[in-house]
Amino acid sequence: MRTSTRFRNLPRDARDTLVLLVVVAWTLLPHAWHLPLWCIGLTTGLLLWRAWLAWTSRPLPHTIVRTAMLALAVGLTWWSFGSVIGKDPGVTLLVMLVVIKTLELRARRDALVIFFLGFFLIITNFFYSQSLLVALAMLLAVWGLLTALVLANIQAGRPSLREAGGIAASMAAWSLPVMVVLFFVFPRLGPLWGGDQGQRASTGLSNTLRMGAIAELVQNDQIAFRVKFDGPAPPPASLYFRGPVLTVFDGREWQRARTGDMPPAHALRVGGTRFEYEMALEPSNAPVLPMLEWTSHVEGHAATNLEPALRDAMPLGTTASRLNDAPRLRHDGQWTTDRPVTERLQFRALAHAQATLGPTRVDASLAEHLTLPGGANPRTAAWALQLLEAEPLLKQQGVEGIVQRLLTHIREGYSYTTAPGVYGDARGRGAVDEFWLDRREGFCEHFATAMVVVLRNMGIPSRVVTGYQGADPTLQDGWHVVRQLNAHAWVEVWQPNQGWRRVDPTAAVAPERIQQGQTMRPAPGLMGSMLGSIDPALWPRLQGVWETTQLRWNQWIVQYSRGQQFDLLKTLGVAQPDWSHLVYSVIILLTSASLGGALWAWWERRRRDPWERLQSEMRERLHRVGIEALPHESPRTLATRVRLAWGDGAAPVVDLLMQLERTRYARGATARPDPVWWKHFVRATLRAPP
Repeated sequence: MRTSTRFRNLPRDARDTLVLLVVVAWTLLPHAWHLPLWCIGLTTGLLLWRAWLAWTSRPLPHTIVRTAMLALAVGLTWWSFGSVIGKDPGVTLLVMLVVIKTLELRARRDALVIFFLGFFLIITNFFYSQSLLVALAMLLAVWGLLTALVLANIQAGRPSLREAGGIAASMAAWSLPVMVVLFFVFPRLGPLWGGDQGQRASTGLSNTLRMGAIAELVQNDQIAFRVKFDGPAPPPASLYFRGPVLTVFDGREWQRARTGDMPPAHALRVGGTRFEYEMALEPSNAPVLPMLEWTSHVEGHAATNLEPALRDAMPLGTTASRLNDAPRLRHDGQWTTDRPVTERLQFRALAHAQATLGPTRVDASLAEHLTLPGGANPRTAAWALQLLEAEPLLKQQGVEGIVQRLLTHIREGYSYTTAPGVYGDARGRGAVDEFWLDRREGFCEHFATAMVVVLRNMGIPSRVVTGYQGADPTLQDGWHVVRQLNAHAWVEVWQPNQGWRRVDPTAAVAPERIQQGQTMRPAPGLMGSMLGSIDPALWPRLQGVWETTQLRWNQWIVQYSRGQQFDLLKTLGVAQPDWSHLVYSVIILLTSASLGGALWAWWERRRRDPWERLQSEMRERLHRVGIEALPHESPRTLATRVRLAWGDGAAPVVDLLMQLERTRYARGATARPDPVWWKHFVRATLRAPP
C-alpha cells in the first residue's frame, strides 16, 4: 500500500517515465527467447536502473556513460553474430538502442523517439513468431505505447492512467477499419531474410537417430502436424506417417542412405483404398514431409517413380497455401523438399492403403542394407547365428518365418518404457548387445535398431524408418492431431518378389501403442495438475480449444495469401486481378483515409479546446461585471482581483475561481471541465455587488 501511495504521489514526469518503461519491458519480453544472454542481462539491468532513477528523482547519467553503453552493445553484437547487419544482430541492436535511449529521457522529443522505436520493435517480434499469443501480447503493447503517447501530448495537469488509456483505446478503435481493409488488400511481400517466414521451428525428427533419441522426443507434446481426411480415416493401427528412412549404421547412430534416387524400374506400386487428405504441417526446420504411407501425390506433384497409369490420379481441389518447393518422393519412400520447412504449410495429398516399394529381385541397391560396423555388437551377431543353427527350419520358412520368430522373442521377454536409460559405452558402442541380451527394456527405436542388427546378421536386408504413428483420440474441428509424442521408429524388411515391407516390433511388446494409438504422455505441468485435480478431462479440453483457435488463426490470418487476395478482387468485379490491382486498391484506400483525416483535422481545428473555450467565456463574463481579465492570467489571479474589487460579496465567485484552478492544474486534473461549474459561475456573477 505504501508503494502504491508513493507511486500516486510521484511527480508526473517520473510517473509517466515508469509507465513507459513498463511498456518497453513488456514489448521486449518475447525477444528474451532468442536474444543473446548478455543482451538480456544488460537490458534488464539498464531498465531497472532507469526505473530507480525515476523513482528516486536522481539525475540521468552523463553522455559519456550512454556513449560507452552504445559502444559496448555494438561490440558485443559483433562478437555474438560476426556482423551488425541481418535479422538477429539488427534486432539485438534495436533492443539496446531503445533501452539506452531511456537513459536520456528528459524532453518530450526524447519520448517521441522511444515511441517510434517501440512501434518498430513490436513489428520485429513477428520476425520470430506469428502465433496468436504473440499477436495478443503485441496488441497490448500497442495500447500501452499509445497510452504513453497520449500522456506525452497532454502537457497540462495530471491526467490519470485510466483517462489516457481510454483515449488510446479510442484511437485504436478509430484505426481498426483501415487496418482490417489493409490486411485484405495490402500486397503480400516475400520474406526479408531468405526463406525464413518468422516461424519458430519446433524440435522434431532429423536425418539421424541414436538409441534414446525418440524416447526424449516423446516428452514433448507440441503439435507436429494435423491431418483431415475427405472421407473415412484409416484405423489407428494404419496411421503411419513416414519420415526419414535410415540405412547406414555405425554402431551408435543411424543415417540416411548414400545412394541416389531409385532407378525407374523400382516403381512405387500402389493399390487398395484411396485416402485423400489435407495436412497442416508445423515448422520443423528439416526438409521432410511426414506423409501418410503410402502417399503418391502431394499438392499437384506426383511421384516420379510412380506407375504411369496412376501418375494423373490427382487429389480433388487444392488448398490456398501451396508448397513453395516442389516435393519429391525419394527412392526410399520419403517425401522431401529442397529447403527446410521453416514456415507452416497446408496442402493436400493422396495416399493408398497398399503399396510395394523397391526392387523385387536382388540387386546392387540392397548391399547397403546388409552392412554393419565390424565388432560393434559381437554378442548380438553371435546370438543371431546361433538362432539359425538351433532352429534350422527358420531358413526354410524364409524371411517371413524369421521375422515372426523375432517378434515372438520380443513379445515374451522385453518391456516397453520411455525411460530405458543409457546403453553402451561412452561412445555408444555395444548398446545393442546390452539392450538385446541384458536389460531388455527400451523404447521403439531400441527395438527397431536391435531387430535390424539381428536381421542383417542373418543376411536379410533391412533398415530403420522413423516418423509418427497414431494421433490424438479426439478430433479438433475435424482434424486428427499428431504430436511430437507420436514420434515412432519401425523396421522395413526386404522380401523377394515383394520389395520392402513394414514390420513394427513395438506392436509385439506394446500392442496398445499401435492398435489403439495410445501414447505415453508426459506429466502435465503445474497448471495441468491443478486443473486435473478438479476434472481430469478439463485440461485436455482447454488445450484442445486453444490449439483449435491457434489453427484457425494460422489458416485465416497468418496464411492469408496473395491468391486469396485475388479471389477477393474477383468477387468485387475484377475479372483478371494481379498485383497492380492490389497496389491501386491500397492507393485508393490511403488517399481516402488521408482526405478523411484532413477533413477531421480541419473540423477539430474549428472546434476550440474545451478549457480554452471555458476560460474565454469566463473572462468575457468578468468583463461584463467590471472585472479586467487578461488572457494570460490564471483563475487564482482573477480571484484575487475580484476579492479586492468586491470585498465580502466576492466570496461565491472567488470560491468558484479557486475550484477552477484546482480542477485545471492540481494533481488529478481532468481533460474536460465540469459543465455544472459554468452554471454556478454565471449565477454567482449575476449576484455580484453593484
